[in-house]
Amino acid sequence: MKQPSYRSRIRGEAFYKLLPIFVSQVPAAESGLQIPAGRIKMYSYEEVLDQIENGRRFGNQPGVEITGIMLEQMGQPQNGMPFIHVAGTNGKGSVCAFLTSVFREAGLKVGTFISPHLIDFEERIMVDGRQISREDVTRIGNVLLEQEFGVIPTMFDYCVLMAVLYFKEQNCDLVIMETGLGGRLDSTNALGNPVVSVITRIGYDHMNILGNTIEEIAREKAGIIKAGVPVVIAPQESEALAVLQRAAAAKGVSARCVQENDLQRAKAVQPGLLGAYQRENAATAMCAAQVAWIRCRIEKEKMKTVIARGIHRAVWPGRMEILSTEPFLMVDGAHNSNGIHALCTSLEELYPEEKFHFVMGVMADKDYEKMIGELLPIAMDFVTVTPESARALQGETLAEDIRKQGVPAHAITKVAEIPELLTPKEKTIALGSLYFIGELKSVYQNRA
Repeated sequence: MKQPSYRSRIRGEAFYKLLPIFVSQVPAAESGLQIPAGRIKMYSYEEVLDQIENGRRFGNQPGVEITGIMLEQMGQPQNGMPFIHVAGTNGKGSVCAFLTSVFREAGLKVGTFISPHLIDFEERIMVDGRQISREDVTRIGNVLLEQEFGVIPTMFDYCVLMAVLYFKEQNCDLVIMETGLGGRLDSTNALGNPVVSVITRIGYDHMNILGNTIEEIAREKAGIIKAGVPVVIAPQESEALAVLQRAAAAKGVSARCVQENDLQRAKAVQPGLLGAYQRENAATAMCAAQVAWIRCRIEKEKMKTVIARGIHRAVWPGRMEILSTEPFLMVDGAHNSNGIHALCTSLEELYPEEKFHFVMGVMADKDYEKMIGELLPIAMDFVTVTPESARALQGETLAEDIRKQGVPAHAITKVAEIPELLTPKEKTIALGSLYFIGELKSVYQNRA
């Protein structure tokens, strides 16, 4: 890792320590990092997001290195911050939601960092389920943009650092950190040793970056495993499990693998998130919570009761979320073949013998042909749409591929058209990219 100069390190440390003294006030910011007095240009909320989103998405320098440099120049604000680190392909967000709910039930002040957001940027950074305010995004964003880090951060690098600074300001007792991509080179992996590492189910996703085989992808996810830190592993394909267990052994830690009895315990508490696949995520979260509970030195007497209550009360937008009952519309962020398979299993369990109208928008780099194949047995027809992303697959291209399978499909140009397409007696499921799900949720919010 390229290290910043001694002068830059001192400058960064001094900047971080002296900011509360040399300030000019920003609305709604009563404490914490402030904008330096004499600042020539202060960005608005919209300008902050525009500035950080203009950074490269992917580059030659891994996020873990870039974020490491940024953290060092900001005085290592992550030091002393207990956190749970969650990686995997499917289920990361749900596991984070379960863990957040559990430790809030335990009376802890819990910070949660997730990505991507569905509607608003502030969804990425929450404390006790409350999103960071736009004012705090603006304030901390200006502080970060003032810095000369000597590297080119991505949006995600900025997000991680903003979250860490905010969680520190809020004096969080515990933080739940979700990786963005992979694990080994992910920006969140610069934060040091967590209380426990968690790896959810691994499948094929981001193969152009992480590798073309399950084993290669698993090796990248295994990069969050650290010496002296327990690791909890969700049920896996045998190839992935072997890689993860070897990685744990190499670090001298024993892996706590979720077993059938764990799944049964999770089922018994009735997870708050809808879907059969959530039992696996709930079981994974329960195992991780037990490990973290002990390492955080929380009173053991009520552990089982509190964990069960937290799992039962968990909520997570965009995961088998019903936006409308009459007519019926459910949204789900299943964006790869594994996620689609899990969704189909849940739909068949909840609504046996039924078929569905599907509304679908995906990224071009996904295995969308396999995703379509999973949906066909329970599909009446499809409507396709192009999500708002440079990586999006054109809706007409997706519709054409579906029609080749002998199933009716047509593309629409605007997500806002979807509510008018719903039928009163049949169920519609909107799925695919979280960008698309966010757009659709926003439409319904605006209609309310």
